[in-house]
Amino acid sequence: MGEVKQKRSLLRSGTTLSLLTLASRVLGLLREMTKAALLGTSVLSDAFSVAFMIPNLFRRLFAEGSIAVAFIPTLKEYLLEGDKAKTGEFISCVFTFLSFFVSLAVALGMLLCPLLIPFFGMEAQEETVLLTRIMFPFLAFISIAALFQGILNSVHIFAPSGLAPIFLNVVTIACAYALSPLTKNPARAMAAGIIIGGFLEAAIQFPFVWKRGFRFFFTGIRRALRNPGTKAVCRLIGPTIIGMAAYQLNDLVSTALAGNAGEGIVSSLQYSLRLQELILGVFAVSIGTVLLPDLAEHAKSGRWQDYNYRLNQAMDIIALITIPITFFFLAQGENLIRLLFQTRSFNEKSVALTYAAFVFHMPGLLFIALNRILAPAFYAQSDSRSPTLAGILSFGVNIALAASLAGPLKGSGVALALTVASAANTALLLAFLGRNPNISVGRALGPALLYALKLIVFSCIAAAPVVFLGPHLNARFAEMNGGRVIRYGLPLAVEGVIFAAAGVTLLALTGDKQLKAVLGMFRKRG
Repeated sequence: MGEVKQKRSLLRSGTTLSLLTLASRVLGLLREMTKAALLGTSVLSDAFSVAFMIPNLFRRLFAEGSIAVAFIPTLKEYLLEGDKAKTGEFISCVFTFLSFFVSLAVALGMLLCPLLIPFFGMEAQEETVLLTRIMFPFLAFISIAALFQGILNSVHIFAPSGLAPIFLNVVTIACAYALSPLTKNPARAMAAGIIIGGFLEAAIQFPFVWKRGFRFFFTGIRRALRNPGTKAVCRLIGPTIIGMAAYQLNDLVSTALAGNAGEGIVSSLQYSLRLQELILGVFAVSIGTVLLPDLAEHAKSGRWQDYNYRLNQAMDIIALITIPITFFFLAQGENLIRLLFQTRSFNEKSVALTYAAFVFHMPGLLFIALNRILAPAFYAQSDSRSPTLAGILSFGVNIALAASLAGPLKGSGVALALTVASAANTALLLAFLGRNPNISVGRALGPALLYALKLIVFSCIAAAPVVFLGPHLNARFAEMNGGRVIRYGLPLAVEGVIFAAAGVTLLALTGDKQLKAVLGMFRKRG
Protein backbone atom coordinates (compact mmCIF):
# COMPACT_ATOMS: atom_id res chain seq x y z
CA MET A 1 0.00 0.00 0.00
CA GLY A 2 2.88 2.38 0.80
CA GLU A 3 4.30 2.05 -2.72
CA VAL A 4 0.92 2.64 -4.32
CA LYS A 5 0.42 5.75 -2.17
CA GLN A 6 3.82 7.09 -3.15
CA LYS A 7 3.10 6.46 -6.81
CA ARG A 8 -0.25 8.19 -6.63
CA SER A 9 1.37 11.02 -4.69
CA LEU A 10 3.82 11.70 -7.51
CA LEU A 11 1.04 11.49 -10.07
CA ARG A 12 -1.25 13.79 -8.07
CA SER A 13 1.55 16.26 -7.39
CA GLY A 14 2.33 16.43 -11.07
CA THR A 15 -1.26 16.63 -12.28
CA THR A 16 -1.86 20.35 -11.69
CA LEU A 17 1.56 21.26 -13.02
CA SER A 18 1.08 18.98 -16.03
CA LEU A 19 -2.29 20.55 -16.86
CA LEU A 20 -0.83 24.05 -16.63
CA THR A 21 2.20 22.98 -18.63
CA LEU A 22 -0.12 21.40 -21.20
CA ALA A 23 -1.86 24.76 -21.57
CA SER A 24 1.52 26.47 -21.86
CA ARG A 25 2.80 24.01 -24.47
CA VAL A 26 -0.40 24.23 -26.48
CA LEU A 27 -0.04 28.00 -26.43
CA GLY A 28 3.60 27.50 -27.37
CA LEU A 29 2.39 25.57 -30.39
CA LEU A 30 -0.03 28.38 -31.17
CA ARG A 31 2.94 30.74 -30.94
CA GLU A 32 4.80 28.58 -33.46
CA MET A 33 1.67 28.43 -35.62
CA THR A 34 1.58 32.22 -35.50
CA LYS A 35 5.21 32.33 -36.57
CA ALA A 36 4.51 29.79 -39.31
CA ALA A 37 1.57 31.85 -40.57
CA LEU A 38 3.47 35.15 -40.56
CA LEU A 39 6.99 33.99 -41.41
CA GLY A 40 6.85 30.40 -42.71
CA THR A 41 10.36 28.97 -43.22
CA SER A 42 11.65 32.18 -44.74
CA VAL A 43 14.95 33.98 -44.18
CA LEU A 44 13.17 36.20 -41.63
CA SER A 45 11.88 33.13 -39.78
CA ASP A 46 15.41 31.77 -39.57
CA ALA A 47 16.58 35.14 -38.24
CA PHE A 48 13.96 35.14 -35.47
CA SER A 49 14.72 31.50 -34.56
CA VAL A 50 18.44 32.19 -34.14
CA ALA A 51 17.87 35.51 -32.34
CA PHE A 52 15.55 33.91 -29.76
CA MET A 53 17.72 30.82 -29.41
CA ILE A 54 20.77 32.78 -28.19
CA PRO A 55 19.24 34.37 -25.02
CA ASN A 56 17.25 31.14 -24.57
CA LEU A 57 20.53 29.24 -24.44
CA PHE A 58 21.86 31.49 -21.68
CA ARG A 59 18.50 31.19 -19.92
CA ARG A 60 19.05 27.46 -19.59
CA LEU A 61 22.55 28.08 -18.28
CA PHE A 62 21.63 30.72 -15.67
CA ALA A 63 18.02 29.75 -14.97
CA GLU A 64 16.62 26.21 -15.36
CA GLY A 65 19.96 24.52 -15.89
CA SER A 66 21.77 25.98 -12.88
CA ILE A 67 19.59 27.93 -10.46
CA ALA A 68 17.01 25.19 -10.00
CA VAL A 69 19.44 22.29 -9.66
CA ALA A 70 21.91 24.10 -7.40
CA PHE A 71 19.53 26.33 -5.48
CA ILE A 72 16.78 23.89 -4.47
CA PRO A 73 18.98 21.29 -2.68
CA THR A 74 20.80 24.08 -0.81
CA LEU A 75 17.57 25.86 0.16
CA LYS A 76 16.20 22.50 1.35
CA GLU A 77 19.04 22.30 3.87
CA TYR A 78 18.18 25.78 5.22
CA LEU A 79 14.49 24.90 5.44
CA LEU A 80 15.22 21.66 7.30
CA GLU A 81 17.42 23.65 9.73
CA GLY A 82 14.45 25.95 10.42
CA ASP A 83 16.31 29.26 10.95
CA LYS A 84 14.21 31.88 9.10
CA ALA A 85 16.79 34.65 9.47
CA LYS A 86 19.56 32.54 7.91
CA THR A 87 17.20 31.38 5.17
CA GLY A 88 16.23 34.96 4.34
CA GLU A 89 19.87 36.05 4.27
CA PHE A 90 20.73 33.16 1.95
CA ILE A 91 17.91 33.99 -0.48
CA SER A 92 18.87 37.68 -0.48
CA CYS A 93 22.49 36.87 -1.27
CA VAL A 94 21.57 34.51 -4.11
CA PHE A 95 19.14 37.11 -5.47
CA THR A 96 21.90 39.75 -5.46
CA PHE A 97 24.47 37.38 -6.95
CA LEU A 98 22.10 36.31 -9.73
CA SER A 99 20.93 39.82 -10.56
CA PHE A 100 24.49 41.15 -10.83
CA PHE A 101 25.92 38.44 -13.07
CA VAL A 102 22.86 38.05 -15.28
CA SER A 103 22.74 41.81 -15.88
CA LEU A 104 26.41 41.67 -16.84
CA ALA A 105 25.70 38.78 -19.23
CA VAL A 106 22.85 40.73 -20.86
CA ALA A 107 25.05 43.78 -21.41
CA LEU A 108 27.88 41.71 -22.89
CA GLY A 109 25.49 39.69 -25.03
CA MET A 110 23.93 42.78 -26.58
CA LEU A 111 27.38 44.23 -27.21
CA LEU A 112 29.00 41.13 -28.71
CA CYS A 113 26.16 39.56 -30.71
CA PRO A 114 27.36 41.13 -34.03
CA LEU A 115 30.49 38.98 -33.66
CA LEU A 116 28.47 35.81 -33.01
CA ILE A 117 25.71 35.98 -35.62
CA PRO A 118 27.97 35.50 -38.71
CA PHE A 119 28.75 31.94 -37.55
CA PHE A 120 25.13 30.94 -38.23
CA GLY A 121 25.26 31.70 -41.95
CA MET A 122 22.19 33.96 -41.78
CA GLU A 123 21.28 35.83 -44.96
CA ALA A 124 19.57 38.57 -42.93
CA GLN A 125 22.48 39.19 -40.56
CA GLU A 126 21.62 42.78 -39.62
CA GLU A 127 18.03 41.86 -38.82
CA THR A 128 19.21 38.87 -36.76
CA VAL A 129 21.53 41.12 -34.73
CA LEU A 130 18.72 43.61 -34.10
CA LEU A 131 16.28 40.88 -33.03
CA THR A 132 18.90 39.36 -30.74
CA ARG A 133 19.49 42.70 -29.05
CA ILE A 134 15.75 43.24 -28.60
CA MET A 135 15.30 39.85 -26.93
CA PHE A 136 18.49 39.56 -24.86
CA PRO A 137 17.01 41.23 -21.72
CA PHE A 138 14.60 38.27 -21.67
CA LEU A 139 17.48 36.44 -19.98
CA ALA A 140 17.35 38.71 -16.91
CA PHE A 141 13.60 38.39 -16.40
CA ILE A 142 13.52 34.63 -16.88
CA SER A 143 16.46 34.05 -14.52
CA ILE A 144 14.68 35.87 -11.70
CA ALA A 145 11.55 33.86 -12.56
CA ALA A 146 13.60 30.65 -12.17
CA LEU A 147 14.78 31.78 -8.73
CA PHE A 148 11.18 32.39 -7.65
CA GLN A 149 10.24 28.99 -9.05
CA GLY A 150 13.00 27.34 -7.04
CA ILE A 151 11.76 28.97 -3.83
CA LEU A 152 8.17 27.85 -4.44
CA ASN A 153 9.07 24.33 -5.55
CA SER A 154 11.15 23.85 -2.41
CA VAL A 155 7.96 24.19 -0.37
CA HIS A 156 6.00 22.01 -2.82
CA ILE A 157 4.13 24.82 -4.56
CA PHE A 158 4.14 24.13 -8.32
CA ALA A 159 1.11 25.88 -9.82
CA PRO A 160 2.62 29.40 -10.21
CA SER A 161 5.64 28.04 -12.10
CA GLY A 162 3.24 26.23 -14.42
CA LEU A 163 1.12 29.34 -14.85
CA ALA A 164 3.98 31.76 -15.60
CA PRO A 165 4.96 30.49 -19.10
CA ILE A 166 1.35 30.83 -20.22
CA PHE A 167 1.74 34.61 -20.04
CA LEU A 168 4.84 34.49 -22.24
CA ASN A 169 3.02 32.67 -25.01
CA VAL A 170 -0.21 34.66 -24.79
CA VAL A 171 1.62 38.00 -24.88
CA THR A 172 3.88 36.92 -27.77
CA ILE A 173 0.91 35.83 -29.87
CA ALA A 174 -1.01 39.02 -29.05
CA CYS A 175 1.97 41.23 -29.90
CA ALA A 176 2.61 39.36 -33.15
CA TYR A 177 -0.80 40.38 -34.47
CA ALA A 178 -1.29 43.69 -32.65
CA LEU A 179 2.15 45.19 -33.29
CA SER A 180 2.93 43.79 -36.74
CA PRO A 181 1.20 46.71 -38.50
CA LEU A 182 3.30 49.11 -36.41
CA THR A 183 6.70 47.47 -36.98
CA LYS A 184 8.84 46.84 -40.03
CA ASN A 185 8.11 43.09 -39.92
CA PRO A 186 6.23 40.54 -37.73
CA ALA A 187 9.51 39.19 -36.28
CA ARG A 188 10.09 42.48 -34.44
CA ALA A 189 6.54 42.41 -33.09
CA MET A 190 7.07 38.87 -31.75
CA ALA A 191 10.39 39.95 -30.22
CA ALA A 192 8.58 42.68 -28.27
CA GLY A 193 6.13 40.07 -27.03
CA ILE A 194 8.99 37.88 -25.78
CA ILE A 195 10.35 40.72 -23.62
CA ILE A 196 6.97 41.61 -22.13
CA GLY A 197 6.13 37.95 -21.53
CA GLY A 198 9.46 37.30 -19.81
CA PHE A 199 8.81 40.15 -17.38
CA LEU A 200 5.38 38.72 -16.60
CA GLU A 201 6.86 35.25 -15.91
CA ALA A 202 8.77 36.74 -12.99
CA ALA A 203 6.02 39.14 -11.89
CA ILE A 204 3.30 36.47 -11.65
CA GLN A 205 5.34 34.35 -9.22
CA PHE A 206 6.51 37.13 -6.90
CA PRO A 207 3.22 37.50 -4.92
CA PHE A 208 3.22 33.76 -4.17
CA VAL A 209 6.81 33.95 -2.89
CA TRP A 210 5.91 36.94 -0.70
CA LYS A 211 2.74 35.25 0.58
CA ARG A 212 4.79 32.27 1.80
CA GLY A 213 6.78 34.62 4.03
CA PHE A 214 10.03 34.69 2.05
CA ARG A 215 11.60 38.14 2.38
CA PHE A 216 14.70 39.15 0.45
CA PHE A 217 16.55 42.30 -0.53
CA PHE A 218 19.65 43.47 -2.39
CA THR A 219 22.92 43.13 -0.51
CA GLY A 220 26.43 44.16 -1.50
CA ILE A 221 28.01 41.82 -4.03
CA ARG A 222 30.88 41.04 -1.61
CA ARG A 223 28.43 40.11 1.12
CA ALA A 224 26.55 37.92 -1.35
CA LEU A 225 29.71 36.10 -2.41
CA ARG A 226 30.82 35.51 1.20
CA ASN A 227 27.55 33.89 2.25
CA PRO A 228 28.06 30.14 2.96
CA GLY A 229 24.87 29.26 1.08
CA THR A 230 25.94 31.24 -1.97
CA LYS A 231 29.30 29.46 -1.89
CA ALA A 232 27.50 26.11 -1.76
CA VAL A 233 25.34 27.10 -4.73
CA CYS A 234 28.41 28.26 -6.65
CA ARG A 235 30.18 24.96 -5.99
CA LEU A 236 27.21 23.18 -7.55
CA ILE A 237 26.69 25.73 -10.30
CA GLY A 238 30.28 25.62 -11.55
CA PRO A 239 30.23 22.05 -12.90
CA THR A 240 26.56 22.42 -13.84
CA ILE A 241 27.25 25.44 -16.05
CA ILE A 242 30.07 23.56 -17.76
CA GLY A 243 27.77 20.60 -18.44
CA MET A 244 24.88 22.77 -19.50
CA ALA A 245 27.21 24.85 -21.64
CA ALA A 246 28.26 21.68 -23.44
CA TYR A 247 24.61 20.69 -23.85
CA GLN A 248 23.53 24.12 -25.07
CA LEU A 249 26.58 24.37 -27.30
CA ASN A 250 24.95 21.45 -29.07
CA ASP A 251 22.18 23.83 -30.07
CA LEU A 252 24.58 26.54 -31.18
CA VAL A 253 26.80 24.29 -33.29
CA SER A 254 23.87 22.27 -34.65
CA THR A 255 22.06 25.48 -35.59
CA ALA A 256 25.19 26.83 -37.25
CA LEU A 257 25.50 23.59 -39.26
CA ALA A 258 21.81 23.73 -40.14
CA GLY A 259 22.02 27.40 -41.10
CA ASN A 260 24.77 26.59 -43.57
CA ALA A 261 22.85 23.58 -44.94
CA GLY A 262 20.22 25.71 -46.68
CA GLU A 263 17.28 28.09 -46.31
CA GLY A 264 14.53 26.89 -44.00
CA ILE A 265 16.55 24.13 -42.32
CA VAL A 266 16.94 26.05 -39.04
CA SER A 267 13.23 26.87 -38.90
CA SER A 268 12.14 23.33 -39.78
CA LEU A 269 14.27 21.93 -36.95
CA GLN A 270 12.75 24.46 -34.54
CA TYR A 271 9.20 23.54 -35.58
CA SER A 272 9.99 19.85 -35.13
CA LEU A 273 11.54 20.42 -31.72
CA ARG A 274 8.50 22.45 -30.67
CA LEU A 275 6.31 19.40 -31.25
CA GLN A 276 8.72 17.27 -29.24
CA GLU A 277 8.83 19.82 -26.43
CA LEU A 278 5.04 19.75 -26.16
CA ILE A 279 5.23 16.18 -24.89
CA LEU A 280 8.39 16.73 -22.85
CA GLY A 281 7.00 19.83 -21.19
CA VAL A 282 3.72 18.24 -20.22
CA PHE A 283 5.15 15.05 -18.75
CA ALA A 284 8.93 14.82 -18.34
CA VAL A 285 9.56 18.39 -17.19
CA SER A 286 6.53 18.35 -14.89
CA ILE A 287 7.50 15.07 -13.26
CA GLY A 288 11.14 16.18 -13.00
CA THR A 289 10.09 19.45 -11.36
CA VAL A 290 7.98 17.64 -8.77
CA LEU A 291 10.61 14.93 -8.29
CA LEU A 292 13.64 17.10 -7.43
CA PRO A 293 12.46 18.49 -4.05
CA ASP A 294 11.37 14.98 -2.95
CA LEU A 295 14.64 13.33 -3.99
CA ALA A 296 16.62 16.11 -2.31
CA GLU A 297 14.70 15.59 0.92
CA HIS A 298 15.15 11.78 0.80
CA ALA A 299 18.90 12.12 0.06
CA LYS A 300 19.51 14.69 2.82
CA SER A 301 17.59 12.49 5.29
CA GLY A 302 19.28 9.23 4.20
CA ARG A 303 15.98 7.59 3.16
CA TRP A 304 17.49 5.76 0.19
CA GLN A 305 14.71 3.19 -0.15
CA ASP A 306 12.20 5.99 -0.70
CA TYR A 307 14.69 7.71 -3.04
CA ASN A 308 15.08 4.54 -5.16
CA TYR A 309 11.38 3.87 -5.38
CA ARG A 310 10.54 7.46 -6.27
CA LEU A 311 13.14 7.51 -9.05
CA ASN A 312 12.20 4.11 -10.49
CA GLN A 313 8.50 4.89 -10.61
CA ALA A 314 9.19 8.20 -12.37
CA MET A 315 11.22 6.38 -15.03
CA ASP A 316 8.45 3.81 -15.56
CA ILE A 317 5.84 6.54 -15.92
CA ILE A 318 8.03 8.35 -18.47
CA ALA A 319 8.40 5.12 -20.49
CA LEU A 320 4.65 4.50 -20.36
CA ILE A 321 4.01 7.94 -21.82
CA THR A 322 6.81 8.49 -24.32
CA ILE A 323 7.15 5.09 -26.04
CA PRO A 324 3.53 4.82 -27.27
CA ILE A 325 3.47 8.51 -28.26
CA THR A 326 6.66 8.04 -30.27
CA PHE A 327 5.21 5.18 -32.30
CA PHE A 328 1.93 6.96 -32.92
CA PHE A 329 3.52 10.16 -34.19
CA LEU A 330 6.05 8.30 -36.30
CA ALA A 331 3.00 6.92 -38.09
CA GLN A 332 1.00 10.18 -38.13
CA GLY A 333 3.58 12.97 -37.90
CA GLU A 334 2.86 14.48 -41.31
CA ASN A 335 -0.83 14.97 -40.49
CA LEU A 336 0.15 16.65 -37.21
CA ILE A 337 2.53 19.04 -38.96
CA ARG A 338 -0.04 19.93 -41.61
CA LEU A 339 -2.74 20.45 -38.98
CA LEU A 340 -0.66 22.77 -36.81
CA PHE A 341 1.48 24.71 -39.25
CA GLN A 342 0.42 24.52 -42.89
CA THR A 343 -0.53 27.94 -44.31
CA ARG A 344 0.36 29.99 -47.37
CA SER A 345 3.74 30.84 -45.86
CA PHE A 346 4.21 27.30 -44.53
CA ASN A 347 4.02 25.50 -47.86
CA GLU A 348 4.67 21.95 -49.11
CA LYS A 349 8.41 22.49 -48.94
CA SER A 350 8.06 23.59 -45.31
CA VAL A 351 6.01 20.49 -44.51
CA ALA A 352 8.60 18.22 -46.14
CA LEU A 353 11.52 19.86 -44.32
CA THR A 354 9.80 19.74 -40.92
CA TYR A 355 8.60 16.14 -41.32
CA ALA A 356 12.09 15.00 -42.36
CA ALA A 357 13.49 16.38 -39.10
CA PHE A 358 10.52 15.16 -37.02
CA VAL A 359 10.98 11.52 -38.07
CA PHE A 360 14.51 11.54 -36.64
CA HIS A 361 13.72 13.68 -33.59
CA MET A 362 10.91 11.47 -32.26
CA PRO A 363 12.96 8.30 -31.49
CA GLY A 364 14.99 10.45 -29.08
CA LEU A 365 11.91 11.43 -27.07
CA LEU A 366 12.31 8.65 -24.47
CA PHE A 367 15.99 9.40 -23.91
CA ILE A 368 15.53 13.17 -23.59
CA ALA A 369 12.66 12.59 -21.16
CA LEU A 370 14.72 10.15 -19.08
CA ASN A 371 17.57 12.65 -18.96
CA ARG A 372 15.15 15.20 -17.47
CA ILE A 373 14.42 12.65 -14.72
CA LEU A 374 17.94 11.31 -14.16
CA ALA A 375 19.67 14.70 -13.87
CA PRO A 376 17.65 15.74 -10.77
CA ALA A 377 18.64 12.40 -9.19
CA PHE A 378 22.24 13.68 -9.13
CA TYR A 379 21.39 17.24 -8.13
CA ALA A 380 19.39 15.93 -5.18
CA GLN A 381 22.64 14.40 -3.88
CA SER A 382 24.49 17.70 -4.52
CA ASP A 383 26.40 15.93 -7.29
CA SER A 384 26.63 18.16 -10.34
CA ARG A 385 29.89 16.72 -11.69
CA SER A 386 28.50 13.43 -12.99
CA PRO A 387 25.80 14.94 -15.24
CA THR A 388 28.38 17.52 -16.31
CA LEU A 389 30.74 14.81 -17.56
CA ALA A 390 27.84 12.99 -19.25
CA GLY A 391 26.83 16.24 -20.96
CA ILE A 392 30.33 16.89 -22.26
CA LEU A 393 30.73 13.37 -23.64
CA SER A 394 27.30 13.40 -25.31
CA PHE A 395 28.11 16.83 -26.73
CA GLY A 396 31.10 15.28 -28.48
CA VAL A 397 28.90 12.54 -29.91
CA ASN A 398 26.31 15.03 -31.16
CA ILE A 399 28.74 17.43 -32.82
CA ALA A 400 30.73 14.64 -34.49
CA LEU A 401 27.56 13.11 -35.94
CA ALA A 402 25.94 16.43 -36.87
CA ALA A 403 29.06 17.58 -38.70
CA SER A 404 29.16 14.27 -40.60
CA LEU A 405 25.44 14.07 -41.41
CA ALA A 406 24.37 17.70 -41.97
CA GLY A 407 25.85 17.71 -45.48
CA PRO A 408 24.28 14.55 -46.94
CA LEU A 409 21.08 14.48 -44.83
CA LYS A 410 20.50 18.22 -44.13
CA GLY A 411 18.05 18.72 -41.25
CA SER A 412 17.44 14.99 -40.87
CA GLY A 413 21.13 14.47 -40.12
CA VAL A 414 21.15 17.14 -37.42
CA ALA A 415 18.01 15.62 -35.85
CA LEU A 416 19.46 12.09 -35.94
CA ALA A 417 22.66 13.31 -34.27
CA LEU A 418 20.64 14.76 -31.37
CA THR A 419 18.73 11.50 -30.92
CA VAL A 420 21.88 9.36 -30.79
CA ALA A 421 23.59 11.82 -28.43
CA SER A 422 20.56 11.81 -26.12
CA ALA A 423 20.68 8.00 -25.96
CA ALA A 424 24.39 8.16 -25.13
CA ASN A 425 23.68 10.70 -22.39
CA THR A 426 21.05 8.40 -20.83
CA ALA A 427 23.45 5.46 -20.82
CA LEU A 428 26.17 7.56 -19.18
CA LEU A 429 23.83 8.95 -16.51
CA LEU A 430 22.65 5.45 -15.58
CA ALA A 431 26.25 4.21 -15.39
CA PHE A 432 27.30 7.14 -13.19
CA LEU A 433 24.22 6.79 -10.97
CA GLY A 434 25.12 3.14 -10.37
CA ARG A 435 28.40 4.16 -8.71
CA ASN A 436 26.46 5.21 -5.60
CA PRO A 437 26.02 2.03 -3.51
CA ASN A 438 22.80 3.42 -2.03
CA ILE A 439 21.10 3.57 -5.45
CA SER A 440 19.89 0.29 -6.94
CA VAL A 441 20.35 1.04 -10.64
CA GLY A 442 21.60 -2.45 -11.50
CA ARG A 443 18.63 -4.24 -9.91
CA ALA A 444 16.15 -1.83 -11.48
CA LEU A 445 17.65 -1.80 -14.98
CA GLY A 446 16.57 -5.33 -15.97
CA PRO A 447 12.87 -4.86 -15.11
CA ALA A 448 12.93 -1.39 -16.69
CA LEU A 449 14.28 -2.75 -20.00
CA LEU A 450 11.69 -5.54 -20.01
CA TYR A 451 8.95 -3.01 -19.33
CA ALA A 452 10.21 -0.79 -22.18
CA LEU A 453 10.31 -3.83 -24.51
CA LYS A 454 6.71 -4.67 -23.57
CA LEU A 455 5.65 -1.11 -24.37
CA ILE A 456 7.46 -1.22 -27.73
CA VAL A 457 5.69 -4.48 -28.69
CA PHE A 458 2.29 -3.17 -27.57
CA SER A 459 2.87 0.12 -29.41
CA CYS A 460 3.68 -1.73 -32.64
CA ILE A 461 0.50 -3.78 -32.30
CA ALA A 462 -1.59 -0.69 -31.54
CA ALA A 463 -0.03 1.21 -34.45
CA ALA A 464 -0.83 -1.53 -37.01
CA PRO A 465 -4.53 -0.58 -37.51
CA VAL A 466 -3.54 3.10 -37.64
CA VAL A 467 -1.02 2.45 -40.41
CA PHE A 468 -3.55 0.31 -42.31
CA LEU A 469 -6.54 2.64 -41.94
CA GLY A 470 -4.60 5.90 -42.19
CA PRO A 471 -4.51 6.29 -46.01
CA HIS A 472 -8.22 5.44 -46.29
CA LEU A 473 -9.24 7.90 -43.57
CA ASN A 474 -7.02 10.63 -45.00
CA ALA A 475 -8.53 10.16 -48.45
CA ARG A 476 -12.09 10.18 -47.09
CA PHE A 477 -11.65 13.37 -45.03
CA ALA A 478 -9.71 15.08 -47.84
CA GLU A 479 -12.87 14.87 -49.97
CA MET A 480 -14.85 16.90 -47.43
CA ASN A 481 -15.13 20.66 -47.63
CA GLY A 482 -13.35 22.32 -44.75
CA GLY A 483 -10.07 23.59 -43.47
CA ARG A 484 -7.11 21.92 -41.83
CA VAL A 485 -9.12 20.73 -38.83
CA ILE A 486 -11.41 18.66 -41.10
CA ARG A 487 -8.74 17.42 -43.49
CA TYR A 488 -6.03 16.59 -40.99
CA GLY A 489 -7.40 17.03 -37.46
CA LEU A 490 -10.35 14.64 -37.68
CA PRO A 491 -8.43 11.67 -39.12
CA LEU A 492 -5.67 12.31 -36.58
CA ALA A 493 -8.23 12.27 -33.75
CA VAL A 494 -9.89 9.07 -35.01
CA GLU A 495 -6.55 7.33 -35.42
CA GLY A 496 -5.49 8.55 -31.95
CA VAL A 497 -8.60 7.02 -30.37
CA ILE A 498 -7.99 3.71 -32.15
CA PHE A 499 -4.35 3.64 -31.10
CA ALA A 500 -5.10 4.59 -27.47
CA ALA A 501 -7.94 2.06 -27.17
CA ALA A 502 -5.76 -0.75 -28.50
CA GLY A 503 -2.83 0.20 -26.26
CA VAL A 504 -4.88 0.59 -23.07
CA THR A 505 -6.63 -2.72 -23.75
CA LEU A 506 -3.30 -4.53 -24.08
CA LEU A 507 -1.99 -2.93 -20.88
CA ALA A 508 -5.18 -3.76 -18.98
CA LEU A 509 -5.12 -7.40 -20.13
CA THR A 510 -1.59 -7.77 -18.75
CA GLY A 511 -2.43 -6.02 -15.46
CA ASP A 512 0.02 -3.17 -15.97
CA LYS A 513 0.87 -1.60 -12.59
CA GLN A 514 1.56 1.87 -13.95
CA LEU A 515 -1.80 1.94 -15.72
CA LYS A 516 -3.53 0.86 -12.50
CA ALA A 517 -1.85 3.68 -10.59
CA VAL A 518 -2.97 6.26 -13.15
CA LEU A 519 -6.55 4.95 -13.20
CA GLY A 520 -6.57 4.73 -9.41
CA MET A 521 -5.53 8.35 -9.11
CA PHE A 522 -8.36 9.52 -11.35
CA ARG A 523 -10.92 7.35 -9.53
CA LYS A 524 -9.82 8.93 -6.26
CA ARG A 525 -9.99 12.42 -7.73
CA GLY A 526 -13.45 11.69 -9.05
